[in-house]
Amino acid sequence: MISPELIAAYENADYVVFADPELVLRIGEPSARLDALLEKERARTAAFVTAANPHSKPRPAAQNAAALDALDRLIAAAGYPWRAGEGREPDGKWIEPSRLVIGMYRENAQALGRLFGQNAIVFIEKGAAPELLV
Repeated sequence: MISPELIAAYENADYVVFADPELVLRIGEPSARLDALLEKERARTAAFVTAANPHSKPRPAAQNAAALDALDRLIAAAGYPWRAGEGREPDGKWIEPSRLVIGMYRENAQALGRLFGQNAIVFIEKGAAPELLV
């Protein structure tokens, strides 16, 4: 069971896509820039996922890097375009390398999160606000 405090932390986090300038996604807040990116990629959906710190338990940087590499290989093998990013608390105390996977459907995104032991992922549909899937 995930604590209400941890869910609140996920809901209040910044989900950052590395761009110039950064594209910051927030749960419940639509993003015209994200919609434009999806339009450019001819996609209707995306998922923001990480492989770091499964079940929100801190792991050594080397283990997180290896897990992120595995995530990158899996995304590439499946043929999804993606953008690098990070999930972070607004105060910067917690930062996790992440990926915006473009064109991934909800069920596949949830399965990817489960595969990497994540408590939650962020799912996006073009024209809608990003949502937290626990």
